[in-house]
Amino acid sequence: MSAPSISSYLRRNRRAGGRPVWMEQPSPAGQGLKLVVIVAMIVAVGYPFLLAIGTSLATKTELAANGGYVLFPDHPTLEAYRVVLSGGVITRAALVSVGVTLVGTALSLLCTICLAYGLSRPGTFAGKPLLLIVVGTFLFTPGIIPNYLVVQQLGLLDTYGAMIFPIMLNAFNVIVVRAFFQGIPEELHEAARLDGAGELKVLCRIVLPLSKAVIAVVGMFYAVTYWNSFFNAMLYINDPDKLPLQVVLRSYVLQGDTFNAKAMGVSVLPATTALSMAVLILAVLPIVAIYPFLQKYFVKGVLTGAIKA
Repeated sequence: MSAPSISSYLRRNRRAGGRPVWMEQPSPAGQGLKLVVIVAMIVAVGYPFLLAIGTSLATKTELAANGGYVLFPDHPTLEAYRVVLSGGVITRAALVSVGVTLVGTALSLLCTICLAYGLSRPGTFAGKPLLLIVVGTFLFTPGIIPNYLVVQQLGLLDTYGAMIFPIMLNAFNVIVVRAFFQGIPEELHEAARLDGAGELKVLCRIVLPLSKAVIAVVGMFYAVTYWNSFFNAMLYINDPDKLPLQVVLRSYVLQGDTFNAKAMGVSVLPATTALSMAVLILAVLPIVAIYPFLQKYFVKGVLTGAIKA
């Protein structure tokens, strides 16, 4: 659409007050439709979550009387959580997941920031070929067998590194951070160099403080990826003591494995359904707890990087 046609289209779609149609207040019918859609989405997302919480707090008697699931237990108890957190395989798996997530996210952010900053600066040696390689990973991804052979040749089988290094760098995150870095005014770089700052000091003192939004978003993406990752652990880890929480959760909830009282460190177990839901809630809780604090950065970080790309 040419420039005159765009201008005429905008003029035709302006109200009497001079504002475009999409800036006007919605009609009562439109507001009602939005309310219905929002309520439906809240119910669709919230009901399963509340059902899992209620089931994890229910007693054996209530679960047996209600077919195995309870939304609002009459006599809530934390027995399932106490058993899960008292020791054994689930506690160990949770510690493994926390460690892999923290270390992996830190390494991923470090590599992503360094690579994105290098690709964002004009005159970087082999910058364009490296950028083409990064973009090319969107189109050509290795399969399971090449990945496994690389991990095997590097001696990472049955190590925690096998859950970190294969997914340590994400091309999409690199492109987003690079685009954000390119949006920082060049005058700031020049002023810092006039004061004698090198590239590392410019990155640490100028670029990073201005990029908190995109770093928070990318860090959240990496943390969620590491926390929810279970396929690499299933593929590369044979030692059950090194399995993360998601693999243990999958074996209990999806594959129907039974809980072992001795492994859980107790003599009598709560209901199996309550234990499964307790493990499920513990697996989801960290991300749910962190997300509200980073939500304000999501739109600013992702959209700014995308628009400037």
